[in-house]
Amino acid sequence: MLQQCGVRYLGFPLRLTVHREDLTESEAAMIIKSLVPPVSGVLITYLDEANEIAAFCHALGARIVQLHGEIDRDELKRLKTLDPTLTVIKSLVVGMYDDKTLEAMVSKLSPSVNAFITDTFDPKTGALGATGKTHDWSVSRRLVELSDRPVILAGGLTPENVKRAILEVRPAGVDSHTGVEDSTGRKSREKVQKFLSEAYEAFQLVKSM
Repeated sequence: MLQQCGVRYLGFPLRLTVHREDLTESEAAMIIKSLVPPVSGVLITYLDEANEIAAFCHALGARIVQLHGEIDRDELKRLKTLDPTLTVIKSLVVGMYDDKTLEAMVSKLSPSVNAFITDTFDPKTGALGATGKTHDWSVSRRLVELSDRPVILAGGLTPENVKRAILEVRPAGVDSHTGVEDSTGRKSREKVQKFLSEAYEAFQLVKSM
């Protein structure tokens, strides 16, 4: 359904510290390996050791990994050495770190990653993403301006707010999880289609500015 709607990247959160996985690792591997380009599977994980991350990506058939844990810069460098063609996205969790720390992370980690993704910290659960909560978009806008890598915006994005978020932040892309789910926790075709429509319209507006 997501592919039919035009979603380009499908996220698979696995080996998490807070949230419960939506499916098994073998199920995720089966889906990822069945995806037809330009659609790609993205491993989303809190793993923080290069060897384990590289091995897990290989087992799943994932060529993009989104790292949400506190991973050391040396481990990121090692990951790039182990798998030079792996696309690495590192989270910048707004609310967990102050603005100056986030800015320093961008400068420090840029040489070892392909992109960043800003997300929202939930102090009640300790979750570093998939919280359904927005954050101060001016922080993300500042990180977009500072970064020489693409910055994706996540955190509480819905069909109702994604257009405004894109116009305010000017990210390279947007990410939604709970914001396009129905009351059962499954992805809603109607919400996904509306989200994509609003996002594409906003990106076209940004291009024309």
